[in-house]
Amino acid sequence: MEYIGNVDEFPILGRWDFYNHAGVSPLPRRAAEAIRKYAREAEEGAYLGTDWFKDIERLRGVAGRLINAKREEIAFVKNTSEGIATVAGGIDWRAGDRIVTTGVEYPANVYPWMNVAKRFGVELVMVPEETGENGARRVRLERILEQTQHPRTRLVALSHVEFASGQRHDLAAVGRVCREKGKLFCVDAIQSVGVLPVDVVGMGIDFLSADGHKWMLGPEGAGIFYCRKELLSGIRPLIVGWMNVINADDYGHYDFTLKPDAGRFECGTHNVAGLLGMKASIELLTEVGLERVAERVKLLTERVIEGVRRKGYQVVSPRGQGEWSGIVSFVSSKHDHKEIWKRLRKEERIEIAVREGRLRVSPHFYNTEEQVERLVGVLPGH
Repeated sequence: MEYIGNVDEFPILGRWDFYNHAGVSPLPRRAAEAIRKYAREAEEGAYLGTDWFKDIERLRGVAGRLINAKREEIAFVKNTSEGIATVAGGIDWRAGDRIVTTGVEYPANVYPWMNVAKRFGVELVMVPEETGENGARRVRLERILEQTQHPRTRLVALSHVEFASGQRHDLAAVGRVCREKGKLFCVDAIQSVGVLPVDVVGMGIDFLSADGHKWMLGPEGAGIFYCRKELLSGIRPLIVGWMNVINADDYGHYDFTLKPDAGRFECGTHNVAGLLGMKASIELLTEVGLERVAERVKLLTERVIEGVRRKGYQVVSPRGQGEWSGIVSFVSSKHDHKEIWKRLRKEERIEIAVREGRLRVSPHFYNTEEQVERLVGVLPGH
């Protein structure tokens, strides 16, 4: 692939060995250029003569194709939390309903459901993570499905990929049971969209939220929210403003009729610069091809695993077929993780992360094998 090691398209390569795409990714040059173009146009002519809003509407289609959704099922959100909170706040909950999630979710996929539980007397079930024989940490699918099938379960809220372990859940299996049993299925996909294939139809997903600043290589503050077309009218908008309604540009006539598409969840003016940057990044990823991106990231993460195991680290991330992701988490029985992280950043210009007491490496497709070997080489041995 022409972008591997390409400093022109990924300037970060000239300054850092960067392995924290599961945190906040660097911008590709074309995304930064899109934002700079917006700033220049806004500076010189305000909005006059621009294609900003046409491009944002084109982005709906681009984002929809990324996850196999219709453009009318895509809304733009500030972050993953907003999309999840839209679902949590938009359902008519009944006391005794159950929400099923895991005990290792990122807080964005926990606090909205805790709020629902507190306000409406809903039971929140958090399926725990378990340790396997080889030290891998995972939430077992059968445990999730067992709780999903409970007669009072109303909704299942699950990350496609868990942020700390890197476990990828079998969404298709969960979605199939949810659809068969009449349960709602809400997915936090911030750790998968842009690096792994996501198919909301094939996976039986009802709602999906993902900010663009991780694997989609976009700026912070611009993300996507998917709501299945058949459910649009049944979810109340989290916030109502001037843009939720039809004929929003007809300022002098007040017609409080919500838009029939996912635009009903957009209450006000868009983050124009952020969405234009995200559009450029997603177009780059689709140009490369998501299948090729996934294959490349699998190769890089397997090299990371081989290297850290060789140096005596315990890999925590499950790597079975369908479980692996762009996240590799591992632990040392001898060295302080935060000290390793600090030294790599300060002395080697290598950026990784520490999450839940684990070292976490998350390369993207443009990273090189030589960078991986350098990372492994400078890690302290056992």
